[in-house]
Amino acid sequence: MNIRNQFENTLSASRELKLLSVEKINEVLLKIAETTEKSSGYILRENQKDLSRMEDSDPKYDRLKLTAERLMSIADDIRNVASLPSPIGRVLSHSIRPNGLKITKVSVPFGVIGIVYEARPNVTLDVFSLCLKSGNACMLKGGSDAVNTNQAIVNIIHNVLEMNGINHQILALLPATREATTMLMNARGFVDLIIPRGSQGLIDYVRQNATIPVIETGAGICHTYFDEFGDITKGVQIVNNAKTRRVSVCNALDCLIIHESRISDLKEIAKLLAKSDVEIYADKLAYNMLDRKYPNHLLMPATDESYGTEFLSYKMAIKTVASFDEAIEHIAKYSSKHSEAIISENKDNCELFLKIVDAAAVYVNTSTAFTDGAQFGLGAEIGISTQKLHARGPMALEELTSYKWLIEGDGQIRS
Repeated sequence: MNIRNQFENTLSASRELKLLSVEKINEVLLKIAETTEKSSGYILRENQKDLSRMEDSDPKYDRLKLTAERLMSIADDIRNVASLPSPIGRVLSHSIRPNGLKITKVSVPFGVIGIVYEARPNVTLDVFSLCLKSGNACMLKGGSDAVNTNQAIVNIIHNVLEMNGINHQILALLPATREATTMLMNARGFVDLIIPRGSQGLIDYVRQNATIPVIETGAGICHTYFDEFGDITKGVQIVNNAKTRRVSVCNALDCLIIHESRISDLKEIAKLLAKSDVEIYADKLAYNMLDRKYPNHLLMPATDESYGTEFLSYKMAIKTVASFDEAIEHIAKYSSKHSEAIISENKDNCELFLKIVDAAAVYVNTSTAFTDGAQFGLGAEIGISTQKLHARGPMALEELTSYKWLIEGDGQIRS
């Protein structure tokens, strides 16, 4: 089937979605979760084919890699989505005009959503579950790195859809080619919205070249500021978790900012980082404090390029500041507006940080690792939006809807 025909078939199938009951959608989602777990051997074998073509030192390797545990977690996320209220048909506002017209604003699906993503096969399941629950068909354009894994997952979903009498064309996996990306970005009349997930380069490419609306799920250049009033016990655990829990994800810590009055605490903060072999790029004050107290082969002087970098690996920068204001200025200059955190016991500083910092998720005394749809109680997520129009932060069911106005009259005409 050529790509143009696929566009037509998915658009047609999207209209059939409107006839499915919430109960049927939930039943199918639960079956997909169950089948994913039962088919883990098949998925992992196909995933291994993809992994064998990538060096394990590649930052994308961890994102590409699936395990039995990760598949179980993904299946649980699908079950969470099934348990959530439907976002479709919600009455957002209702009024009766003086002339008797009844005007109701209700939530509706976008229709067909296109996703362009790289080596993240979990996206295939996450996106489909959210799109099905929100009444949207989806067209997936995965990267060549994950071609075998994505195809295996789509095969499983198609089988479940067909067994339940649902048109499997509501989910399309496009070829892993640049031509397919170009066609998807220009599929006006067939695709209502595109969401890119991947590197900043991919996101920029889609935003600059698409002729249909785009929601950016931007890169995560994340900071944590250890304030002069920070609690060292909390700080050690928060910094270590934000950096090392899973280094290849967008909410991982990239730069620790520390008040110069607490510079002597830096060696304590760095103890757990050393156990994970985290490479540190430190400014002069931080470097001097860590010199001979942190493994020499893991400690380097920071350069201008050390800041504003999304490392996606066991690397991070450290910046020393003389004041709260200087910390805010550093974040404002280098942040990608994804997730930013402060560690402080000073209530005024915490409240000011929450108010001033411009990011989708702003934290006090906790790890940026929580920027995640499931952790926010949203079920799975389709991405973390760093823009301000329509959606911001973890995008889940509600963010995959638009709305329309319903106007009911009884013969009224306008004078």
